[in-house]
Amino acid sequence: MVIEGDGIGREVIPAAIKVVEELGLGLEFEPLDVNAERFLRTGEALPEGAFRQLEKADAILLGAIGDPRICDPRYTAQTLGRIRRELDLYANVRPARLLDPRLSPLRDAGPRPADMIVIRENTEGLYSSLGGRFKAGTPDEMALQEHVSTYRGVRRILDYAFSVARSCVVMADKWNAMPHAGALWHRCWREARAAHPDVPARHMAIDACALHMITDPWQFDVIVTENCFGDILSDIAGGLAGGVGFAPSANINGTTGQAMFEPVHGSAPDIAGTGTANPVAAILSCALMLAHLGFAAEAAAVEAAAAGAVRAGECTADAGGSLSTGEAAAAVARWLR
Repeated sequence: MVIEGDGIGREVIPAAIKVVEELGLGLEFEPLDVNAERFLRTGEALPEGAFRQLEKADAILLGAIGDPRICDPRYTAQTLGRIRRELDLYANVRPARLLDPRLSPLRDAGPRPADMIVIRENTEGLYSSLGGRFKAGTPDEMALQEHVSTYRGVRRILDYAFSVARSCVVMADKWNAMPHAGALWHRCWREARAAHPDVPARHMAIDACALHMITDPWQFDVIVTENCFGDILSDIAGGLAGGVGFAPSANINGTTGQAMFEPVHGSAPDIAGTGTANPVAAILSCALMLAHLGFAAEAAAVEAAAAGAVRAGECTADAGGSLSTGEAAAAVARWLR
């Protein structure tokens, strides 16, 4: 199922699908009318029938959700939030691999380019929507935002991180400032390490981890952390890999196999409709989707083609090229052929 969504999602997703179609795999991309226009028109973003279709899909490809005309938080809650929550897509997987050394702000800082995966717990933490406001709009206003961690949620995200690690797993947290949640995470961490004795693992404080990602990024393989921290660290990782135009992501339920794939750059309304959006993040998200569906070799070929096009300068202006969205995707397709 395909949700182009809003803004540049409506440009980069069709471009990325054309690249995938070069593989001749016979995949069907069925579109769903889920976007801001529908919400503004009807007050409903994701009808029940459409959601039932998503439940049955082999995978979901999402462009972007967000429109400057909509300040109503129900829009995001009904779309991206509902899909992640009700399909229990607990593992937010955000790889950051530098396709060309010239794109990294740290290109002269170390022996090799960053190549890491941030595994973000996707259903709990500070984004659980628990809390409230008291005396809102007055000088005495008070706001509570609750952090939620469960044994089940923490243990499964740690196990997932160990399952995808190539060399080492780093768990990053702030246990000394969050002793209650920290105690649970460390209990689960000890158990996960014992269950995966052959995978090297270490713990870092979240602030130290952020610092080392910038000063010594090549030391990292897999970083696993809670929802809010993971949101921040994954953007740092994306910056190290050249920016959000190169940042793919997957939202996965490791038990059911249900999954959603999306570029992390958002709807970018400031450039929507200009034809200048970088399609590589969407193309790399499609590569993640192909690997999830069992097409590992094809996924690797798509990633290699994207890297080849970028290194050749056949890319959009944000990556140092001069191509439009469609032209940049077509360049990747040529490299794939």
